[in-house]
Amino acid sequence: MTATSTLAAENTADLLARLGPRSVVFVGLMGAGKTAIGRKVAATLGLPFTDSDHEIESVSRMTIPDLFDRYGEAEFRSLEQRVIARVLESGPQVLSTGGGAFMNEQTREAIAAGGLSVWLKADVDTLLDRVSKKQNRPLLRNADPRAVLERLMAERYPVYALADVTVATRDERKEVIAGEVIEALGRHLAGHAPAERSFGGATS
Repeated sequence: MTATSTLAAENTADLLARLGPRSVVFVGLMGAGKTAIGRKVAATLGLPFTDSDHEIESVSRMTIPDLFDRYGEAEFRSLEQRVIARVLESGPQVLSTGGGAFMNEQTREAIAAGGLSVWLKADVDTLLDRVSKKQNRPLLRNADPRAVLERLMAERYPVYALADVTVATRDERKEVIAGEVIEALGRHLAGHAPAERSFGGATS
């Protein structure tokens, strides 16, 4: 093992020790890369990875678009809240959440109690380029997806800013962004012992 890899292993062990039983929870808009970056971070830290949307589909035996169509957004958010609260009970892990999850106050409280939140912040062009490649976005079934994304950014970014850590995501390799997330988590944890942590803390 090289000196660099030894240092990396020591840093990872320190981060995990400071994290304790808490989970790393990714929040942000659709297309921000929560699942892709989350998987990389989980692999680096040696933690299990969970995608809340996949958990919701598994529990309901329905796809996210079908849930929206049949029950509406309010019912979907209620189910999402329950699923995320249950998943957080089995930490530590890395958890990717849907774009609207962090907007729910009860979900934010559950994340604050059982995890560290990481906002992957992206500009509208980055998001539009990514989401245009997928057809399973219920909120983007619209003639002007850019306008929808800009409205969601205006509504949600002030709430996402309550996350413990903010990392800018962009057109860069997943490994680079994941590394920046781990560095930001390390800085945050070094300054915030678990016993001192309270919801609504500063971003890093």
